[in-house]
Parts: sequence; structure tokens; C-alpha cells
Amino acid sequence: MLVDLTVHEFIRELKSDSPAPGGGSASALAGALSAGLGIMVANLTSGNSQYTKVEGRIQELRSELETILKDMERFIDEDTGAFNEVMAAFKLPKEGEEEKAIRRDAIQTSMKKAAELPLLVADSCVQTLTAAVELLRIGNSNAASDAAVAGRFAYAALWGAVYNVRINLGSIKDSEFNRNKRALIAELLAKGERLNAELGRLADEKMP
Repeated sequence: MLVDLTVHEFIRELKSDSPAPGGGSASALAGALSAGLGIMVANLTSGNSQYTKVEGRIQELRSELETILKDMERFIDEDTGAFNEVMAAFKLPKEGEEEKAIRRDAIQTSMKKAAELPLLVADSCVQTLTAAVELLRIGNSNAASDAAVAGRFAYAALWGAVYNVRINLGSIKDSEFNRNKRALIAELLAKGERLNAELGRLADEKMP
């Protein structure tokens, strides 16, 4: 599993001439790093006498981010798995009309799965970015840079995931599916842009 590789091993896989792992798994990894940093900020805030008023909320944020982190770790491998399913569908035989139809359906089914997975990553990134903004606002000020980095990683991972959704949608024939997914993308990006702007404002305020 990719998630079990060392950092060096993962980078070696990423830079190889194999198309997977690629941008999708890398985006999930960036999302995981973002969630991990957010958890660290929560840990550095929890139990600190200066932040007793926000202790309850900090614990909630930590719990939310722990769940997101587990999802992101899973998405790292699932994204590559989804891509491999697409490649397997393209390799199906296509001699007769029946085989062609089976292959065509398999390609479309696998392409939809390959589009839906990074959409889950994108949604998780918006959740992580939301948590990072709040941690930057109420968390340990000594870890402000870490909260800000967590947010920027989440924002970058959001866009990375969106790009992977879009490239798959370009090969999907189901117009209703495409329309629904593009609407979700627009909603997530709008939230992400607002949150990223707020993160920047808070970061400038905390670290002038």
C-alpha cells in the first residue's frame, strides 16, 4: 500500500514513469499532511491554561481532523486503485460488438468512480481548511504558522483534487452525472476560496 511507504519510497514511486500514483494520490497526501498539522495545533492548544475557554471546541476539532486524516490516508491508495480500474477497463477485449459494449460500459463505470474519489478528497479538504481557519483563530498562537500551513496545504489539495475530477469528467458521457459533479465542484471551490481568503487575513494578523 502506498500509505505504508516511507517518504523516500513514495516520492520514488511518484516520480517514476508510471502514471499512478499521480496527482490524485499526491493531493490526498497533501490533505493528510494538512489534517495532521491541524491535529498537532490542537494538541499544542489542548491542556494549555491560556486556552481553557476553547478547550471543548479544540477537542471537537481534533476529533474531526482525526477522522479526516484516516479518510485521507485511505484515499491515497483508493485514488490509485480507481485509476488502475480505468486502465484495466481500457484493456478489455473489443473484437465483437458484445465485447465492445462490455468494454465501453466498464470504461464509463470506472471513469465515474475515478471522478467521484477525488471529489471526496475535495470535500474533505474543505472540511480541513475550515478547521485550520478556526485553529488559526482560537488555537495556540505559538503554532499559528502551523495552522496557516495546514490551511494552505488543504487549499492546494482541494485544487489538486478538483483537477482530477475535471479531467475524468471530460471522458464521461453521462451529461446528468457531469452536471451534478460540476455543480458540486463549483460549490466546494466557492467555499474554499472564501476560507482561503479568511486564512490569509488571519495569518497576516497573527504573523504581521
